[in-house]
Amino acid sequence: MRAVQTDLTGRARLRDAAIEGFAAQGFDESLRTIAARAGVSAGLVRHHFGSKEALRAECDATVLDRYRTLKAESIQRSPAQLFAAFPSAKGSGILLVYILRSVREGGSAGREFIEALVAEALMLTREAVDRGLVVPSRDEEARVRLLVYQAVGALVVRMTMNPTTALDDFQAVTEQFYTDTMLPTLELFTEGLLTDRSYLEQYLQQGGSLHHPTAGPAGQSPPR
Repeated sequence: MRAVQTDLTGRARLRDAAIEGFAAQGFDESLRTIAARAGVSAGLVRHHFGSKEALRAECDATVLDRYRTLKAESIQRSPAQLFAAFPSAKGSGILLVYILRSVREGGSAGREFIEALVAEALMLTREAVDRGLVVPSRDEEARVRLLVYQAVGALVVRMTMNPTTALDDFQAVTEQFYTDTMLPTLELFTEGLLTDRSYLEQYLQQGGSLHHPTAGPAGQSPPR
């Protein structure tokens, strides 16, 4: 899937140039630089969007829509078809880095992005469960939220530990990410981690709490 389309009206070219510019350089990228990247005059940015905030909002919505499409397409493909098209290099890289920057930026935009990712992932996971591709969960939303937090958190840690990574080399970022994560991710999702069910069964027997209902501090019985 390509993150930068080839439609394109002046508005669409500006939007896609802004998505790529924000991903490559961060959200401080100037409107003049975005316009130059799109090959249009700077005045067209304000003509089409009115403000940088409105442009950013449209970019966020577009990235989420493309993320949704990418995920929906992936669960429709067989494993052979999926890996034949994997990774989709620059397009996936732009989405990946844009999302990472949004979350690292924090604030309301980052929180809204995470919540949107959780909502999209929950919808897609329920569809995958219905199709028999994914094992159902006792609490689907909690599982999806954990997976989203872990995935995005892992990206933040990767970038923090590798500050010299050129985030504007979208293809390299994507390929390295999949190289490092695909095998352990598939192992965990396919084969699991624990060799028996004892920890889960004990947790469920305690009513889904780490605190045993009949024990006091240090495993002693509670006072009568």
